[in-house]
Amino acid sequence: MTLSPNSRLARMIALAIPALLLGGAYISQYGFGLYPCEMCWWQRWPHFAAVALAALAFVTEPRKVLTALAALAILTSGLIGFFHAGVEYGWWPGITSCAAIFSESSGNALEDIMNTPLVRCDEPAWTLFGISLAGYNFLISTVSALVVLVLLRKDTKA
Repeated sequence: MTLSPNSRLARMIALAIPALLLGGAYISQYGFGLYPCEMCWWQRWPHFAAVALAALAFVTEPRKVLTALAALAILTSGLIGFFHAGVEYGWWPGITSCAAIFSESSGNALEDIMNTPLVRCDEPAWTLFGISLAGYNFLISTVSALVVLVLLRKDTKA
């Protein structure tokens, strides 16, 4: 089955955006020491699913359905990002405690616990123009998911 240019573009966006957002998350984590809290991880899981679904859409049918499912996964991550940003800005309480990220083990459990950074879910680790990483995930993910769905919808109307 030959896909229209709109569907091909939708499929490429559905693969590229979550891959780039995950890449950015890992660069910020390992390159700049911005360890993720529990809700940050919640935002990553739908992006992993979106990458897998969009990649499948390149190799198997039904391509449009897989691309649409990837878009819904991206949107899910964006909505989790919205919730997380609201917790960071104090708009509502979070539903989780802070997450501690264990780094490499030294062999001494007490030393590992004492040297593990505590990452709070209710305090942004980084902001730009007053928007946290969770806020940027919400903006980028939501817009890109809607673009993918609109592109796919254009094909069904034609």
